[in-house]
Amino acid sequence: MAGELDGKVALVTGASSGIGEATIHALGGEGADVVLVARREERLAELADDVERAHDIETLVVPTDVRDELAVDAAVERTLGAFGRLDVVVNNAGLARGSNVADMTTEEYRTMTDTNVDGVFFVTRAVLPHLVETEGNLVFVGSFAGQYPRPFNPVYAATKWWVRGFAHSVEADVGTEGVGISVVNPSEVRTEFGSTYGESFEERFDPGEVTEPDEIADAIRFCATQDRSTVSELDLYRRDKFSEW
Repeated sequence: MAGELDGKVALVTGASSGIGEATIHALGGEGADVVLVARREERLAELADDVERAHDIETLVVPTDVRDELAVDAAVERTLGAFGRLDVVVNNAGLARGSNVADMTTEEYRTMTDTNVDGVFFVTRAVLPHLVETEGNLVFVGSFAGQYPRPFNPVYAATKWWVRGFAHSVEADVGTEGVGISVVNPSEVRTEFGSTYGESFEERFDPGEVTEPDEIADAIRFCATQDRSTVSELDLYRRDKFSEW
């Protein structure tokens, strides 16, 4: 059966693990050729082979640090050179460093803002003209932390508030040109995320205890397959999340 993204090309940042890895399979399963963007080249190559075998699609591995604007521009140009078009982009790359403000180093602060803010901007700026051409979809991975004030790691939370505000403002800017802009907000997801604190969410939570990467990837796929409407925002939280409040 034909997939909803047959003949289309999707670029996913942060593709080497977790939500990104699940997303390349979700989009590939819909027939999209997939561009894998992240820093770990060997890991990307392994995943590209897996996706091609699983879904009979083409892939392109582009090792890229999204904090480097020239590298981001080059990744987009390589995509166009290989496939000639760009229909879906998933702004997924992001990280957390440090915790409370008083103890956070400037390096930790810069690493988060350079990746979660600047990287998202560089990717968005580079891909928008091409998404206008195809009337494609741009999906941002936000966070529960970007919606509700919280005491833990305010700087990370602030970067995700920025992502949501930026995404919705871009939505207003390019909606008239046929581009769909979506934000997907997870709470805890069982991935490598959080490993810089000593224990990743994958280690901390048992299967089924919190959201799985495939659930977020399904939400991203739903946003990416829209061809007329925009899925403006989707929240995916574990069912007892608000019991903490």
